[in-house]
Amino acid sequence: MENKFIVETSAHHIHVTQEALEALCGEGAQLECIKELSQPGQFASQVRLDVIYHAEIKDRKTGEVVKKDNVLKGLRILGPVRKENQVEISLTEARSLKANVPVRESGDVAGTPGCTLFNPETGKSIDIKEGMIIAKRHVHMTPEDAKRFGVENGEIVAVKICEGLGRDAILGDVVIRVSPKYALAMHIDTDECNAIGGGANEVYGEIVKF
Repeated sequence: MENKFIVETSAHHIHVTQEALEALCGEGAQLECIKELSQPGQFASQVRLDVIYHAEIKDRKTGEVVKKDNVLKGLRILGPVRKENQVEISLTEARSLKANVPVRESGDVAGTPGCTLFNPETGKSIDIKEGMIIAKRHVHMTPEDAKRFGVENGEIVAVKICEGLGRDAILGDVVIRVSPKYALAMHIDTDECNAIGGGANEVYGEIVKF
């Protein structure tokens, strides 16, 4: 599979700052690794949070704007801590929250919707003014990988997935992310995983150019 790379599903999750972690879990709180992820140094932590979005919904009959708190429960914090708080969800989940969440690259949170993060274990919560995104599908590569595939950091490509699962697809708008700290893998969300028949099946992709 010289010209292919694994396509992994990145389910909904949260990134937090150290300040936010302590506000939610107590002074001096640290994230503990319960499972290492495919990208070096990244891990699933022991902390799960509820995401509360304060939606404003117009009543179809009266036209009155009604406020409603919609909730996604049990999103895991991924470590290590970061410089910005970020909540990554799927488009399906954004619709269930009644939130207008944009597709963005990780870290690009300016102008995105905010929410409340609630820790059911401690009863503590914080409000974040922005940070909710639908992650843009992307491929992590080392500089050596990028040279081999003939692509550059930030380049937008299409990826063909043909695994004989009855869900063959070409996914466009895939951003290449290059760093010596990365391991070769494509990341998609749960909506995209279902669309290509992933999940329990190991799926591989290859870059296509038109």
